[in-house]
Amino acid sequence: MHAVAKPDSFDNVTAGDVAAATGVSRWTVNRAFKKDASISPKTRAKIISAAQSLGYVPDLSAAALASTRSNLVALLVDDFTNPHKLVMMERLTRALRSRGWDTLLVNTLDRDDTAPALLNASQRRVDATILIGVQFDDEVLAAAQSARRFKKLIIFARSSSNSDTISIAVDDEAATREIAHYVIDRRYKRPLYLAGPRTISAHLLRKETFAAVWQHRFGVLPESVSVGRYDSILSAEIAYDTLRDRVGADLPDVVVCENDALALGVIDTIRHRLRLRIPEDIAVVGFDDVPAASSPNYRLTTYRQPLTDMSNYLVDVLERPEATNLDRKFIGRLVIRESA
Repeated sequence: MHAVAKPDSFDNVTAGDVAAATGVSRWTVNRAFKKDASISPKTRAKIISAAQSLGYVPDLSAAALASTRSNLVALLVDDFTNPHKLVMMERLTRALRSRGWDTLLVNTLDRDDTAPALLNASQRRVDATILIGVQFDDEVLAAAQSARRFKKLIIFARSSSNSDTISIAVDDEAATREIAHYVIDRRYKRPLYLAGPRTISAHLLRKETFAAVWQHRFGVLPESVSVGRYDSILSAEIAYDTLRDRVGADLPDVVVCENDALALGVIDTIRHRLRLRIPEDIAVVGFDDVPAASSPNYRLTTYRQPLTDMSNYLVDVLERPEATNLDRKFIGRLVIRESA
């Protein structure tokens, strides 16, 4: 094969240059960069090799204009104090990229910033908008849908009662029932449930489910406290304020947390400020199984969400023509460690 002559500037390299170097048509060059195009592996390999040598990169925006699909999604994320957000983003973006999708990442700073961020996303040529966070309540979602600019509006890792959204989440009720029965089977008697922010639509059902199971079994509601953010530092402060003046039987024997961010803060307070032992004095249970949960410092008993399966299903949803009846709940598993 003759050496490929390179143009003076990579900026000027076109599909025509690649076609001339490989002896195929421009149309064949364009097809070589399409995932599902009918083209022989040998021809594709020859075109890709020449493109790399010449420094040719296909114009994805131009290709998108000629298609009904852009293969771009807007990903709106808030609450970066919650370490599980980074795990979710890693799994989700990996699944998207592996199947030819790109991501426009938007950090929504607070609830007031959410509506403008959604409006901005709706003005982009994206095939879907994915929401990961706690700020997407009924009012915000209704305002977003009023423009009717979204092809698909997906709530990831939370459930939504909004009929115009697609929810892809773990089955919070089934997961929390498993946690509650584990706590009961371990003969804990004085649980404290530490909940996160209470939202209206894009919500979790963990606190309510735990309370219902406990009340059904013992005839009383468990004690509960809410934390305004999924922030381990704030959780540590709330736990200290709640427990610092208690001794003996006035202390809970287990703290069940809505997620691991809260649980890590609780463990820090129990050990380092209250000078108590885990699990001998107070046990702790979390939810999510963030990387720190398995570390020697925490060894947290927690519930692992099947994020890889959830992410792959989300890409399935993107590639389906329909936009309704696509909600799905997933079952994870309880991971038992030394904290409870």
